[in-house]
Amino acid sequence: MKNALITALVLMIVSGHTAAADDCTPSRWGPDDEIGNANLITPASVLAASKLVKTGKTYSLGITIDSETPAFPPRQLSLQVVQPGQQFGKGLFPNSSYNDDIFVGWLGIGSQLDGLGHIGDAHGIYYNCNDARDFAEFTGLTKLGTHNVPPIVARGVVLDMAAHRGVEHLKAGEAFTVDDVKAVARKQGTPIREGDVVLFHTGWTDAMLESQPAAWAAGEPGMAEEVASWLAAQDVVAVGADTWAVDVIPGPDPARPFQGHVILLKENGIYLLETMNTGPLVRDGAFEFLFVLGQAKVRGAVQMIINPVAIR
Repeated sequence: MKNALITALVLMIVSGHTAAADDCTPSRWGPDDEIGNANLITPASVLAASKLVKTGKTYSLGITIDSETPAFPPRQLSLQVVQPGQQFGKGLFPNSSYNDDIFVGWLGIGSQLDGLGHIGDAHGIYYNCNDARDFAEFTGLTKLGTHNVPPIVARGVVLDMAAHRGVEHLKAGEAFTVDDVKAVARKQGTPIREGDVVLFHTGWTDAMLESQPAAWAAGEPGMAEEVASWLAAQDVVAVGADTWAVDVIPGPDPARPFQGHVILLKENGIYLLETMNTGPLVRDGAFEFLFVLGQAKVRGAVQMIINPVAIR
C-alpha cells in the first residue's frame, strides 16, 4: 500500500511537470532560443543608440560590494588576497612581486544581471519552455546561462519615480503603477521604445544601503505586477532599478512574490538589472543615455555581478 501511494505521488508530480510544459508557449524567437529579447539588439539599433551620446560623460551603474554588503539570504562573499610562492620573504621572480585574489561567493550580490535561467514557474518550467530537470545541473546551467547573453548596447532610460511622488525615496512596500510610469516618461520626454533598457530610480539605495543596510535588504519599493506586463508589451530588452529585486517587497499578494521576475524572465525573455546606481543619472538630469553592458562570461552562470556603463 505504501509503495502504491509513493508511485501515485511520483506520477502526479511528473504529470504536473508534463502538463506545465505542454501548456507553455515557445518563444517567438524559436524553440531553441536562449537569449530572449536580446535578439532585438542589432547593428542598426546600436548605431541609433550611439547617437544619444552628446557630452561623453560616463556613469558607473554598479555599486561597490564587499563581505558586508547585504544580499538575499543565504548569499554572501569572501575575498582573500594572497602572494603565491612568496611566503617569508621568498621571491618568486627576480624583478617583481605580485598579488592574486581568491573569490568565494555568490554571483547574485550587489549590482547584478538576472539571466533567463534564474526564475521559472512553480512547476520548474523556465523561459522558452525549458524544464529545469533538463538543464539545471549542479555544475552549471546547460541552457540559458548568462554567458550566452550578447553585449547589451541600447538606448537607456531612467525614470525618476521618487521625484514623481515628491519624496527623496519611496518606502518599502510602496508600488508604482503603469499610470505612474507613463506620467514620468511623458514629463521627462523619455517615451519607452522597443529595444530599450529601462531603469527605475526610487531613491531606495541612496537613502538606505549605507545608513540602514538591514532595512534596505528587508524590503523595498518597486514596480507593481502590471508594470512588468506593460513593459513586456513595449518589447524592452531589460528592466532594472536601484533596488535589490526591482519588484515591490513586500508585494500585495503573498502568493505571488517576485511575480515581475516571472513575467519578465520566464514569460518574455527580458532581463533584470538589480541594484543599479541610478542616483548620479537623475541628479544630472541624464534621463536618456547609451547603455553598455558586457558581463563576465562564466559558463552556465545563473546571475552575474555587473557594472554597466551609461554614456550621456
